[in-house]
Amino acid sequence: MTHERPRGLDVLRVFCSGDGRHGNALGVVRDGRPYPDETSRRALAAELGFSETVFVDDPERGVVDIHTPGARLPFAGHPLVGVAWLLDLETVNPPAGEVWVRSDGEFTWIAAPAEWAPPRTLRRYGSAAEVEALEVPPPGEWTYAWAWEDEAAGRIRARAFPGRGDGIDEDEATGAAALLLTERLGRALNITQGRGSQLLTAPAPGGLIELGGRVRLAGP
Repeated sequence: MTHERPRGLDVLRVFCSGDGRHGNALGVVRDGRPYPDETSRRALAAELGFSETVFVDDPERGVVDIHTPGARLPFAGHPLVGVAWLLDLETVNPPAGEVWVRSDGEFTWIAAPAEWAPPRTLRRYGSAAEVEALEVPPPGEWTYAWAWEDEAAGRIRARAFPGRGDGIDEDEATGAAALLLTERLGRALNITQGRGSQLLTAPAPGGLIELGGRVRLAGP
């Protein structure tokens, strides 16, 4: 980032690998009041240039508002995992509804129904090498490309192409798409996405799916 960060902005990396690298960049505005409407929030999200930016409207209740550079999202995976870790929350409340949180020390987990995830095209490929070799497609549909690395172990290689034409050509780690893929396959998954980010998922009682990952503060 070449511009000065707004006061009260934390930048996180969500779904880091085991050695603490990679992860999807996330901006968290701890006090959303200076950005009172959708226009001002979208403008800041576009200025920051992250795939998503979270505005915290009530830190005690975990009420949050999620924006891409061009849209407001009722639900998104990596913003909720990140803000839950940062604020040490037991629940987060995006527009879609209440999301329960737990931590096991290394991973922060959320649980949500897959139907809260925005529609995604889940496109299976024959090998991890095919996924890794993909070129960024032109703007159009939101595509989650995936292949088994080890089907017996539930290990998947994935990449995500939002196709929105808003400057985010590839999403480094996509929690919502991981929920959809877990629902489709009906099993726990260990997903390596992007440059090397790691997402863990597992079906949970009540039709929910758990989504977990490591979170780190980004450097200056």
